[in-house]
Amino acid sequence: MKIYTKTGDNGTTALFGGTRVKKFNLRIDAYGTVDELNAYIGLIKDQEISEVIKASLLKIQNELFTLGAMLATPPEKETLKSGKDRLNIPKINEDAIAYLENKIDEMDAVLPQMTHFVLPGGHQAVSFCHVARCVCRRSERLTVELNDQEPINQAVLKYLNRLSDYLFVLARKLTLDLNVDEIKWIPEKQ
Repeated sequence: MKIYTKTGDNGTTALFGGTRVKKFNLRIDAYGTVDELNAYIGLIKDQEISEVIKASLLKIQNELFTLGAMLATPPEKETLKSGKDRLNIPKINEDAIAYLENKIDEMDAVLPQMTHFVLPGGHQAVSFCHVARCVCRRSERLTVELNDQEPINQAVLKYLNRLSDYLFVLARKLTLDLNVDEIKWIPEKQ
């Protein structure tokens, strides 16, 4: 399989199912941002962090590929004429969301109570978590906008919302694990 097809040289790309759209199409922007998020999660996973967290991040990366495939499939192409699901892969569902919630709860149970907003930074791994969280929020905003135009599986929206929470809590957990100071936001008095 060649990497280059030359079919996108005119500024279009194919959605799953064959529909061609402009590369600036909102659907492309939504799943492209999920791809960007996945790359940042790879940066987090490449840090010197626990193998348990690395395993969770790998699971999330796989789920983001699934989520991207779901976003790359327009509603009218989700099923074949036979009624069979065109995407022959497991979908993001409530189990995937529950997994994130459980991981958030596990990490939160060992963290000190938050008394202030937290500024990104303190360690490269922590900063990568915050960058990924911001990219996740952007992906969520784009997907919500897309959902206003075409129906999206609601589990996709929930997953992205929960994943940004997971990434915030992970940043706090890595701050603890790496024994660095959490940077509290304390507004300066004028």
